[in-house]
Amino acid sequence: MRTSFSSVAVAAGLAAGAVALFAQWPSYPTGVPKGPDGKEDLNAPAPRTADGKPDFSGTWAVGRGGAGGGGRGAGRGAAQAKGAPAPGGPPPPGGPPPAGGPGGPRVCAPNTPTDGPPLATFQNIGTNLPGCLPPLTPWALEVLTQRKSQNSKDNPDAHCLPLGLMQLHEHPQPRKIIQTPGVIVMLYEAQGGVRQIFTDGRALPSNDAQPWWYGYSIGHWDGDTLVVETNGFRDDVWLDIDGSPLTNTGKMTERMRRVNFGTLQTDVTVEDPKSYTKPFTVRVNHRLMPDTDLIEFVCAENEKSDAHLVGK
Repeated sequence: MRTSFSSVAVAAGLAAGAVALFAQWPSYPTGVPKGPDGKEDLNAPAPRTADGKPDFSGTWAVGRGGAGGGGRGAGRGAAQAKGAPAPGGPPPPGGPPPAGGPGGPRVCAPNTPTDGPPLATFQNIGTNLPGCLPPLTPWALEVLTQRKSQNSKDNPDAHCLPLGLMQLHEHPQPRKIIQTPGVIVMLYEAQGGVRQIFTDGRALPSNDAQPWWYGYSIGHWDGDTLVVETNGFRDDVWLDIDGSPLTNTGKMTERMRRVNFGTLQTDVTVEDPKSYTKPFTVRVNHRLMPDTDLIEFVCAENEKSDAHLVGK
């Protein structure tokens, strides 16, 4: 079984170039369409379920590029593409405040796309937004600055606790989607997470006293796009490694499309009046990982990192 590692270790690995994770299930063919040349064609049309909906089923790895499907999955431990902008984040206490907080913009180099929302990154959800940060309220800026000043040691991932949904979207370990008519289940290799998206017509709960690590999710179809609404979060969610906050007043809306056989694209809109001055939207791309599956992840087994995590 895999030895656990913290989000802090993941961040260090990403900065170095890659996190090497070699363990895997034996390969088993899953039936990728073939092109005219007889080779696998991940740009083939997306499959559909018996009721005609796009079928999101499969094992997916986070992808760093655009929506083209060429090539197999990004693989375990995929890193941010070489040459991508350096992660943003608040300056050390006493430094100039970044965009989204009082005092005006900070110097950064976001990678602004022309064909959709900017890409999120695992380190900082706002890397490619104007100012390289989400539009933080003063309270959220203070929270983010404090979390970063402590080397992100309190990130739930570092303590074998469930990650926030955005961290799961961007995590280098894969996720598996199982789609049925009434519910879509997402199994995350990271922390062995399980998420349900109810597509049976129910409404979001308005008075649920139970806060959820992953929130409570419902989905409906808008043409070939699955629209997922999630609320009911805990009050201490981390959207990224740096610690961009999400509170129990927050809501996430995901618009998910299987662009082609090998590409799943999700645009995520975050709303939280306590944390952000306005809603913002980022994109996450995932690549199909054919012929493979999730492996077992038991974070607490042989866990030795927690005692060595330090702040300033």
